Amino acid sequence: MVIGGGIAGLAAAHRITRDAPGTAVTVLDQAAQPGGKLRTAEAGGVTVETAAEAFLVRRPEALDLAAEVGLAGELIHPRTLAASVATLAGLRPLPAGTLMGIPRSLDGLGGLLSPAALAVVGSEPDRPGDPVAEDVSIGAYARERLGAELVRNLVDPLLGGVYAGRAEGLSLHATVPGLAGPLREHPSLVRAARAAFSPGNGGPVFATVRGGLGRFAGAVAAASKADVRLGVTARELHRTTSGWRIVTGPVPDPGDITADAVVLAVPAPAAARLLAQVGPAAAAELAGIGYASIALVTLVLPGSASLPPGSGALIPAREGHLVKAVTFSSQKWGTGDGLSVVRASIGRYGEEHELQHPDEVLAARARDELSRLFGTPVPDPLDTRVDRWGGALPQYAVGHLGRIRRARAALAAEPTLALAGAAYDGVGIPACIASGQSAAAQITAALTPTLGEAR
Repeated sequence: MVIGGGIAGLAAAHRITRDAPGTAVTVLDQAAQPGGKLRTAEAGGVTVETAAEAFLVRRPEALDLAAEVGLAGELIHPRTLAASVATLAGLRPLPAGTLMGIPRSLDGLGGLLSPAALAVVGSEPDRPGDPVAEDVSIGAYARERLGAELVRNLVDPLLGGVYAGRAEGLSLHATVPGLAGPLREHPSLVRAARAAFSPGNGGPVFATVRGGLGRFAGAVAAASKADVRLGVTARELHRTTSGWRIVTGPVPDPGDITADAVVLAVPAPAAARLLAQVGPAAAAELAGIGYASIALVTLVLPGSASLPPGSGALIPAREGHLVKAVTFSSQKWGTGDGLSVVRASIGRYGEEHELQHPDEVLAARARDELSRLFGTPVPDPLDTRVDRWGGALPQYAVGHLGRIRRARAALAAEPTLALAGAAYDGVGIPACIASGQSAAAQITAALTPTLGEAR
């Protein structure tokens, strides 16, 4: 039984049936369609993504899975990755080669930082300090070493774009793990970024599936041959003498499903509720993971709409601003059928009150802020779509990796119960796929004697 039909759960189901042919796998999800945050819809006659829009190709998991489910020839790559950062003086190019905003040099920082702030960054590699042995806040440590201006104008917007959180509240070890090793030897963030930098192979950085990521999720679900049951909520999990019992459905009319093994591929708060009786120590750890809620406002504009060049822009947090990032989808992907498609991301951790406005108010606020950002009024949209994702992005707070280790250790005596998803091993699509596949490997190994008897 896989509880949760996002890409982590679907990847787990696919890997189990691939590696243990003949195994019956059931996927439960309370949504109306599989895929979680891989969901494609339409606005103004144009195909749009309502959550995730692409995946990294420098990690192999998404590429490999796409090939396994027959989509290797259906991948497309961005036409441009020339993003910008909003400053009070206008849009400035996002510097190349930073690691979540941590620079390797002063290159590209001139338009983003004052001369005084540039001097702070320039002197940082030779500034004394103590190596970083324990996990720290990436925002606090970057502010100490590189100055508040760089954190405000670069580190915070980049981390906000990935986690919808503030750099001050995020773990260095969990969000930028490449820095951890070098920082154990020397305190300099600039030196650590140089040591961790990988130039890649010169190929594409991101990809998506022609027709949308919802198609990717559907293909994985179909290839898994799992029994995917939608609109079903798992409410309780109980240990039995031979496996597990899952209580589903509404309280007045519950249903029971039994399984030999369970993969919990749901957000941490839901996993904590299901583990309350069978793994209270793990449940307590998972209950401490915070989540940010977001809204995505998609504007379909006339093709004549004048957009800034490039793929989009990051917007540092400022008083009264809602939008934290904007993607020029039609320019980035070369889609839109002659129309201009813009997607604004709203919502940061701890600012859920900003999402309480009705859809039309969020859309109007986004349009107004984008008009100021572009320096010209955004024309009347041909269509507008607002997608809300409550509890969308887990927050990797200081000590997050230790929390996950403790949660999994608390379940070590239950090898037929595995955790998977964005809360554990990374928030990107490849990381979620890897998390699901790792859970599948654990389950398959634990069930090997049983599967052999069945065959």
